[in-house]
Amino acid sequence: MAAISLPQSIAYALIAGVDPRFGLFTAIVFTAIVSIFGSSSHLINGPTGAVSLVVFSTLSFFDPEARIDAYEGMFVLAAMIGVIQILIAVCKLGDLTRYISESVITGFLAGAATLTIVGQIGNALGLKSQGTGHQHIFYRLWLTLTQHAPLNLRAVAISAGAIALALVARRLVRRFRLPQLDMFVALLLVVIPAYFLGWSQPGAGGKAAVSLIEEVPAALPGFHIPVVQWDWVTRLAPGAFAIGVLGLLESLAIAKAISYKTGQQLDFNRQCLASGIGNLTGAFFRCMPGAGSLSRSAINHQAGAATKMSGVFTAAIVALLVLVFAPLTRYVPKAALAGLLIVAAARLIDLHRVRYILRASGYDALLMGLTALATLAVGVEFSIMLGVVVSALLFIPRAAKLKIRELVVTAERVVRERVASDPAARSVGIYDLEGELFFGAAPELERHLLGVLDRARRRGIRHLVLRVKRVRAPDAVCLELLERILRDAQSDGFTLLLAGVRPDLLGGMERLNWSEWLPRERWFPEEDTEFSATLNAVRKAYDLAGEQRQGGAIVYYLV
Repeated sequence: MAAISLPQSIAYALIAGVDPRFGLFTAIVFTAIVSIFGSSSHLINGPTGAVSLVVFSTLSFFDPEARIDAYEGMFVLAAMIGVIQILIAVCKLGDLTRYISESVITGFLAGAATLTIVGQIGNALGLKSQGTGHQHIFYRLWLTLTQHAPLNLRAVAISAGAIALALVARRLVRRFRLPQLDMFVALLLVVIPAYFLGWSQPGAGGKAAVSLIEEVPAALPGFHIPVVQWDWVTRLAPGAFAIGVLGLLESLAIAKAISYKTGQQLDFNRQCLASGIGNLTGAFFRCMPGAGSLSRSAINHQAGAATKMSGVFTAAIVALLVLVFAPLTRYVPKAALAGLLIVAAARLIDLHRVRYILRASGYDALLMGLTALATLAVGVEFSIMLGVVVSALLFIPRAAKLKIRELVVTAERVVRERVASDPAARSVGIYDLEGELFFGAAPELERHLLGVLDRARRRGIRHLVLRVKRVRAPDAVCLELLERILRDAQSDGFTLLLAGVRPDLLGGMERLNWSEWLPRERWFPEEDTEFSATLNAVRKAYDLAGEQRQGGAIVYYLV
C-alpha cells in the first residue's frame, strides 16, 4: 500500500497544482486519522484524483506567482471542508448521501478525467503550460500547443513509455494475479533509464534535458497554523462545499462496495465525522483535502487487510519512505508522472457504466450528461453542486408520487387488489395508500383522499378502511393535511378506520391527540398477531356497517 501511495500522492499534488510534499503529508496524517476514527476496516483515505482536480479549480483565482498564498489557501480550504463534513455528521445527514444519484458521480468522473488528461498533455509533450488559472483549460491547452517552442522528444518518449508500461503491467498483474504494484513498477522502469541516459540530470547550464518535479525534502509534516485572509473564504466556499460532498460520496461509495463483499456493517455518519476530523486536522499539518481512494482501498482489501490498523500502518510506512527516499524525487521527470496520470484518469471513465446508464434510463442519462458537460464547461466544483441540485429536483417529484389502490373482499373471503371485473363495494370501502408522507407529497395526498371520499359518496359507502402500512416518514405538513381531511370526513358522516399504522405515524397521532376525535378502537397498529391489522380493521368495519357473512369471520387472508 505504501509503495502505491508514494507515487500517487506526488501525482495528485501535481494535479492540484501544489508542492508534491503536501500530497505525501496527506498520505501520512489524513490517512492515519481517518483510519483511526472511521467505520470501515478497509477504506484507505488520502489524496485522490477527483478531489485534487477540484482543489486545482478552486485555487485558480490565486496568481500563478503567488504560490505561498495558494498553499495557505489550500490549508484554509481543507479546514473549511473538515468543518462542513463534521457538521454533516453531527446533523446525522450522512445517510442522505444515498439520495444523490450515482449518475452524478459517473458524469462528474467522466468530465473530471477528461480535464485531467487535457491538463497533462503539456507535460507529456515536454511543453511549458501557457495561460492562467482564470482561463478555461481547453483554451490554455490551445495556447500550450500553439506556442513556438518545439516538442521535447525525450519527454514524449518518457510519457509514451510510461503509458505503454502501465497498460502492459496492469495486464500482467491481472493475468498472473501479482501484487498490484503496476503503476509503481512502470514509474521505476522509465525513471531509471532516463537517469542513466542523462536526461534527468542537470547539464552544463544547470538544467536537465526534461522538466523534473520539485524535490521533496526528507521531513515529516509539522504543526502549522494556516494564514487566513477573509476575502479568500467567500471565494473558497463553493469549492469547499463541492469537495465536502464529493469526498463523502467517494468515500461512502467505496466503503459500501467493499462492505458488500466483507459483510461489515458501516456507520455512515461516523465515516463522515472521520473524514471531517481528518481534513480539519490535516489543515494544520500542511495537508491537501482528501477522501477515500478506490484503487488503494481495493488493493488494501485484496492484500488481506483485516482491521482499520491497515491504514495506520500504511501511513507509518509512507512516513518512513519519505524520510529515506524523498530526495530522489528530484530525478523524476514530469513527463513520467504525466503519462501515469493520463492512464489513471482514463481508468476513471467507466465506459461499461456509462453505456449501462445510457441504455437503462433517460432520466439518469440526462443527469449524467448534464454533470459531465457542466464539468467540462463551467468547472468541477460547480458541476458537482449542479449535479446534486438537479438530482434533488428530479428526485423530489418522483418521491412525492403517492399510490393508492382499492382493495376488495372476494367471495372466497380474501382481501386483494380490485380488478376491473370485480363489482364495486357497497358497504365498506378499503384503500391501500403507499409512499413518502413528506411536504412534497401533500398535493398528491390531498388529491387521492378527496377522490376516495368522492367515490364513496357516489356509491353510498359510509365506512372506509385506509391501509397506511406502506406510508413512510410522515412530516408535520402531511400529518396536518391528513388530520384535516379525516376530521372533515367524520363530520360528513363517514366512519374511518386506519389499518397497519406504523410506529412513526402512530407516534405522531399520539402526540397530536388524534384520539380526541378518532377513537382508539379504530386504530389498528401493525403487530405480530394471529391476523394482520388490515384483516382486523376490515372485520371491524363490516361489524360497524352491520353486515355479517356466513361462517362468522368475514375474511381469512390478505393478498
